[in-house]
Amino acid sequence: MTELRSPLQAQVVQWLVAPGDAVRAGDVVVILEAMKMEHEIRSPAAGRVRDRLFAEGETVNEGELLLVLEAVAAGSAATPPLSGPGSASASATPRPDLQRVLDRHALTLDAARPDAVTKRHALGLRTARENITDLCDDDSFVEYGALAVAAQRSRRSDDDLQRNTPADGMVTGLARVNGALFPAERAQVAVLAYDATVLAGTQGFRNHQKTDRLLGIALKHKLPVVLFAEGGGGRPGDTDMPIVAGLHVPTFASFARLNGQVPVVGIVAGRCFAGNAALLGCCDVIIATADSNIGMGGPAMVEGGGLGVFRPEEIGPAPVQHGNGVIDLLVADEAEAVDAARRYLSYFQGCVDAFEAPDAQALRSVVPENRLRVYDSRAALQGLVDAGSLLELRTGFGIGIHTALGRIAGRPVGLLANNPLHLGGAIDADAADKAARFLQLCNAHGLPVVSLVDTPGFMVGPAIEAQAQVRHVSRMFIAAAHLRVPLFGVVLRKGYGLGAMAMVAGGFHAPEFTVSWPSGEFGGMGLEGAVRLGYRKELQALPEGPQRDALFDSLVQKKYEEGEAMNMAATLEIDAVIDPAATRAWLLRGLESARTAPPSGACSVDAW
Repeated sequence: MTELRSPLQAQVVQWLVAPGDAVRAGDVVVILEAMKMEHEIRSPAAGRVRDRLFAEGETVNEGELLLVLEAVAAGSAATPPLSGPGSASASATPRPDLQRVLDRHALTLDAARPDAVTKRHALGLRTARENITDLCDDDSFVEYGALAVAAQRSRRSDDDLQRNTPADGMVTGLARVNGALFPAERAQVAVLAYDATVLAGTQGFRNHQKTDRLLGIALKHKLPVVLFAEGGGGRPGDTDMPIVAGLHVPTFASFARLNGQVPVVGIVAGRCFAGNAALLGCCDVIIATADSNIGMGGPAMVEGGGLGVFRPEEIGPAPVQHGNGVIDLLVADEAEAVDAARRYLSYFQGCVDAFEAPDAQALRSVVPENRLRVYDSRAALQGLVDAGSLLELRTGFGIGIHTALGRIAGRPVGLLANNPLHLGGAIDADAADKAARFLQLCNAHGLPVVSLVDTPGFMVGPAIEAQAQVRHVSRMFIAAAHLRVPLFGVVLRKGYGLGAMAMVAGGFHAPEFTVSWPSGEFGGMGLEGAVRLGYRKELQALPEGPQRDALFDSLVQKKYEEGEAMNMAATLEIDAVIDPAATRAWLLRGLESARTAPPSGACSVDAW
């Protein structure tokens, strides 16, 4: 005999078995109601119902006997499984409420809007969801706010909104990126993608709310953010809320608050104007396709301001925005953009175990023996980092200095290098801006910096001073003075004046080490200029011609001998003169020994 007692005080609502019925362990036998909630009471064992002690509608106290079961003889027939709520047998068909959810979610997918997808593909572009799928690790994307629609119920039907404004034109969620290389906690990323197939990717009331929600999560948990920013800015057609201008929305402040806290990547294909462009401009790095257009105002806004009539393709085309420094990485298409985003994020996700070291001996031939011969310092960058790991940034702008990310024995680093192919390596205003911002980027996100020096100094002259050179170049000193990450200086050839000091965080003793290749030469200013200034009287005492030229050349040679690398090391102004082939080993030892300090205050990365 088995007794079933009530677990609580309640009213008997419904008996699901009658005397004589056979039941199995776990079958629901009676429904009790307490505090307006129904409780399923299950049989504790298999048996046959002998007695039911309470009728439907009666009240039973906790612990009172409800039902008595008698044992069933082995091999006797049993009733089929009960089909009531919570029975042991579950139907494979989704229940109605679940089916409604499944159907509703299906409307948010690309498959529900084939015409919109076809039009998108006809432009040679991918949908927002296709880009997200490509970016994120398989099945890792968890979407937030998928069921939102445009705030236009006062002018459109629910069916129309669900079918034509899915997710209110903004797909948001969390996912893993590069999970095959890094632990799951390092691979977590917040992803936001404006959907250009929904109301032209404009910013609506609901998608602002979705954006703010996800940005708050990203900031709270320090998650990198990837923004697919294509779209036309603010949307005037949302009517479901009593708003005049909508200038109180917190989205732009929320997005800007991520600056210096987490890596933020912006991706653009197609057109990105107004509010969408404002968010893009807050990103650490902007990756854009060759056919993209980026501008703070689209054609309608330009025309409305009385500034003329232009086609979208005439406003902020990619070649212009790459050359002026807006675009950090210019790529061919969205597939390449997504690949670049994955690569960029990887430098901020940690070290990798597998790498291929470059040929160290190749560094010996980077700098020509002729000290006046220019060369491409990118060869030095390639020769220092792991094979295939160099990612150059902002290549169209500030070409006097190269900035790049790379890895040394699997460790991520930031790299600076003067470019002797431009102004002999002299630092102009654009190059200084580019370098200062890059130092801020590395500092904010904890990347050690390797600086390769070959500069005659800051660019000088009336023309450059008209570009506010004094303010621009000083940004390098200020950015370097706030570094919490280690910086390593390697002088490849010329290390002259304030420009060389700026390249090594303000002075040759500021880095963790400053070493020079044998080709290194040093001075308070360029040797030729130093001779012309310091020996003007002696030179002018001789007539113009071979005699004066010979004196000038001999004085320059003397200055060169005084300032050559081994003399600098002998006076301890630099730490060592090294074989170029040993540079990577020096850097690896430095990376192993130096430490990154915790932030002492808020870190930031200039938008410019």
